Amino acid sequence: MIKEKFGHKLDAWICRALPFLFKGRIDPNLLTILGAMLSLVAAAAFGAGEFVAGALLLAVGGFCDMVDGVVARHHGIETQFGAFLDSTLDRLVDMAVMLGLVIHFAQAGDQVTALVAATGLVSSVLTSYTRARAESLNFVLPGGVVERGERIGLLIAGGILGLMVPALWILAVGSSATVVQRFEGARHGLGSNPESPALPDRD
Repeated sequence: MIKEKFGHKLDAWICRALPFLFKGRIDPNLLTILGAMLSLVAAAAFGAGEFVAGALLLAVGGFCDMVDGVVARHHGIETQFGAFLDSTLDRLVDMAVMLGLVIHFAQAGDQVTALVAATGLVSSVLTSYTRARAESLNFVLPGGVVERGERIGLLIAGGILGLMVPALWILAVGSSATVVQRFEGARHGLGSNPESPALPDRD
């Protein structure tokens, strides 16, 4: 939702707010990797129950992930590998962070919240996969209620404010609703298009 509304304005805002990022020639792939590494440490912190530390690390990692593409576009050095690297590491981070929370609440004996976090993990993966699969069929799905930006924002806010359990409920319900929205979008958009090729599954 946030990306759909503000994505086209993000580059200009970041360039104005953080001009130091564009004075040198920073490798955007290094920013992508740095952001992923910080987010993986955040996942470990969440698993250990250190929610504030995890949220702060996730915020810094998310910042690196947000600006890598802006830096690449600013210098005209976008590559297909860069896009592949960014998308793949995003999925790794999504799964690791949610898995850390599943582990924490399971070890704490809070099976309900562990199940909620697991639901958020599965729905987060499906949210990303449904869009990628539709794009492989040359069809663009609508964004939905909770995309990656909203998920990361919820976890950061939940960790810092001490409201991780409510944040996980909102994430799980919102992400599941987004999956349903995307399935409906695909059913209407692809089901009514007989010319769409039925491509085989890809591992």
